[in-house]
Amino acid sequence: MKDSRPALSTAASGVCLRKMAFPSYFGARLEESAAAERITAEIHGYFTAKEEKRMKKRPIWCIIFIIFAVLLTGCKEDANMNNENVTNTPDAVVTKTPATDWASVFAALTPAETLKASLYHNPLMTQRLGADPYALVYDGRVYIYMTGDVIETNLDGTPKANSYQKINTINVISSDDLVNWTDHGSVLAAGANGAAKWGGNSWAPAAACKEVDGKMKFFLYFANSGNGIGVLSADSPVGPFTDPIGKALVSRNTPNCANVTWLFDPAVLVDNDGSAYLYVGGGVPGYPPTNDQIEHPHTARVVKLGADMISLDGDPVAIDPPFLFEDSGINRIGDTYYYSYCSNFNVDGHPNAKQYNLANGQICYMTSDSPMGPFTYQGAILKNPGAYFGPGGNNHHCIFEFNGTYYITYHSQILDAPLKTGGGYRCTHIDEVTVNADGSIPMGKGTKTGVAQLKNFDPYTEVNGATMSTMGGINTKAADEITKKYGSGTMTVCDIDDGDWILVKGVDFGTDGAKKFTAGFTCEDGANGAVCVRLDYLKDGKDAAYLPVAGGKQSVAVAEGITGVHNVYFLFAGKGYTFDSWKFEK
Repeated sequence: MKDSRPALSTAASGVCLRKMAFPSYFGARLEESAAAERITAEIHGYFTAKEEKRMKKRPIWCIIFIIFAVLLTGCKEDANMNNENVTNTPDAVVTKTPATDWASVFAALTPAETLKASLYHNPLMTQRLGADPYALVYDGRVYIYMTGDVIETNLDGTPKANSYQKINTINVISSDDLVNWTDHGSVLAAGANGAAKWGGNSWAPAAACKEVDGKMKFFLYFANSGNGIGVLSADSPVGPFTDPIGKALVSRNTPNCANVTWLFDPAVLVDNDGSAYLYVGGGVPGYPPTNDQIEHPHTARVVKLGADMISLDGDPVAIDPPFLFEDSGINRIGDTYYYSYCSNFNVDGHPNAKQYNLANGQICYMTSDSPMGPFTYQGAILKNPGAYFGPGGNNHHCIFEFNGTYYITYHSQILDAPLKTGGGYRCTHIDEVTVNADGSIPMGKGTKTGVAQLKNFDPYTEVNGATMSTMGGINTKAADEITKKYGSGTMTVCDIDDGDWILVKGVDFGTDGAKKFTAGFTCEDGANGAVCVRLDYLKDGKDAAYLPVAGGKQSVAVAEGITGVHNVYFLFAGKGYTFDSWKFEK
């Protein structure tokens, strides 16, 4: 069986997966005899005995020319005969495909293992890790930005605990149903290959969008380890992101920030009037800290941003969240401002802890009638991930509203055990959060089930291939030069082997039904294989279509049509190609 674990890699794309050898159910054996028979048939069909007699009288160069021309024509005709129900778009680069019984091939495949069963919607993705999530709602979609955890290794190649010092990317995914997520890659944020070359790390991103000088702009704020906040900007929520100022936006030299224990974990709010505010900071001072320092660290800051979103309009001022550890969050609900954060790990046993009704590493919130505070403590709303999933660690969140419902996105270390890492590697979840009529927020709950799919998936518009609810075996990588250069943008499914698959849930084909399936591929030399459209179940579902791989966009008829709502598995055979896009037609 193959191993669908994130790679022990620090590749810029951050999207490699470890793969174990998996036996091919076709390949050399199928091609060997077919190729010999094809060449023989082509020569036999084009050269009659009379032509062969005439050829004997021709010069050798003429014979070679004729043989070459005939073989070329025969290959094209043979490819068409072997795939009578397959059509190629005019710009397709057609490759030879052996006449293969794809039904038998796919029936024999063993699907790759997965890190997330199909009934679960958490974590959001498993092709990469992702921590410290932040949500941006824009144009009917939710964009999630995450710290790009990468698995670190010892000299002997074994995984070791996360030091957080190798992190210099920000992962981006988006969805309009909160179940099927499109992978937009990993922003190259910091380090030698990143946009902010002055910074070494890119932790805990926060995102916002605002019209600046008549044009919508998108901003990513991130922590350079625990020593400052950087900002990147773009014209799209998926980039390309660049550094507009070439230095930290908030640093130890910023007034009232030199004594902040950890100058990190930004949150950003664009208020109804267009003014914007940045929230940063965390940590408990003192070694060891006193009880008063534990209860009142005074290490959070808020500052108004300039109209351009990349400058400060005034000096940061202190906020006093009780038992603060890290993880600023900010929301406006009605006319009330909600500041949320993670409590520190010195709460349990503290003499004043009971009055706050909280424990170690929980998400808490405060309220104010001003974005600058002062804020009044209200209570805890999410326990430490360890209370729900076993492994604990830090707690990091973002609350957002989408289509009239409030959600909380947070991370857990639920993948550490199946990945057999050294510990401390995070993945992102989403669950609902309740806001009562009086504005209070009760304690929520972290789950594997996650949220229900908000709407059915439309299969009749072109879909990026790297869109999925869960997967087995595959990786994703940049699909174009811009994405390769900047890290985020358009991705494609790659590193495909026999039995790999992706799942798109809740696909609505309607009553008329789908009659045609089209997919886009990019092929390497010698690429071969096919994609199977399998409905409802990975192992025992109904196969609706088989589409052999060739370069460009290829189409195949769906013989019986597909109606109604189905979970759709795209099951792959072969290798040497990427799965770029797909679409059904009525």
